[in-house]
Amino acid sequence: MTLAGAERGRAAITFRLEPGSGLTPYLQLVQQTLRAIRLRRLKVGDRLPTVREVAAKLAINPNTVLKAYRHLEMLGYAQSRAGLGLFIAKELPGATREDEAALRRQLLRWLARANDAGLDADGIEALFSDVLRQHYADAEGIA
Repeated sequence: MTLAGAERGRAAITFRLEPGSGLTPYLQLVQQTLRAIRLRRLKVGDRLPTVREVAAKLAINPNTVLKAYRHLEMLGYAQSRAGLGLFIAKELPGATREDEAALRRQLLRWLARANDAGLDADGIEALFSDVLRQHYADAEGIA
């Protein structure tokens, strides 16, 4: 679902439910919102779609969306404004825009090399996930 609006403070975000993800729908909404904040697709002051809009587009119980939104509020990333809706309240820490752009370019080159080596999207995802897990396990001293 893509919800976009022309009104000031209204964000465009795409929510998708992935049945095979192993995550509950409410956690998927939380993670997708946090990812959009991290990638600066949602900024402080952007308004999230209403509970009713999300529930209707995804064909889920409004209480599921409400639970996700409350979780975002509890984490401090969203703030309710009476009569106006739910707004992004803070950014996630991360790389500078310049560093992120450089890393994105490097990653695109790496993806092209992986494709040239014969990996499809599933193979690339499997390799990347494995290396990512190993990197953080090594960093934490976990074998």
